[in-house]
Amino acid sequence: MAKLYFHYSTMNAGKSTLLLQASHNYRERGMATYLLTARLDDRAGAGRIASRIGIVAQADTYGAGTDLFAAIASRLAAGPVACVFLDEAQFLTRRQVWQLARAVDDLGVPVMCYGLRVDFRGELFPGSSALLALADEMREVRTICHCGRKATMVIRRGADGRVLRDGAQVQIGGDETYVSLCRRHWREEIGDRAASAAG
Repeated sequence: MAKLYFHYSTMNAGKSTLLLQASHNYRERGMATYLLTARLDDRAGAGRIASRIGIVAQADTYGAGTDLFAAIASRLAAGPVACVFLDEAQFLTRRQVWQLARAVDDLGVPVMCYGLRVDFRGELFPGSSALLALADEMREVRTICHCGRKATMVIRRGADGRVLRDGAQVQIGGDETYVSLCRRHWREEIGDRAASAAG
């Protein structure tokens, strides 16, 4: 039975690596996959999903206005697909998450979404919020803070290296911009004195 999956984490946990490995596993067994990624994140080049360890694959892109149900239906019309893989799922709209759910339910194809859960302010992304509500299965992709604890939050640094507490929710960047931390160290970085006082 097809399901809608949400694999979530903070930055630099290896989500894209896991996506590409899972897609490879299907293809190695002769089964086709359909890859999608957000149009606005083109750090690896337009229509490319890339991991930090060098694995890359071509993908179709989506924007806020893309009808993902129609895109998946069109791809299925061209031939069978064992699984749909979608990267940067935090950039989905709520409507698009419903479109993915419909693709699972009505077209019978599993959809695996990979994305961030929260932004640098500790707030849910719209796509992530909708996936947390609608996904059949959710899996946390773990990474660690510099202290060794599980990292669940992320800070954003400005060009001067200072931690930013305000700004647009979406700003594309990598290690030069974002750092994954446990909640305690995230609180310290954003200036929550209670966290610092707790030692």
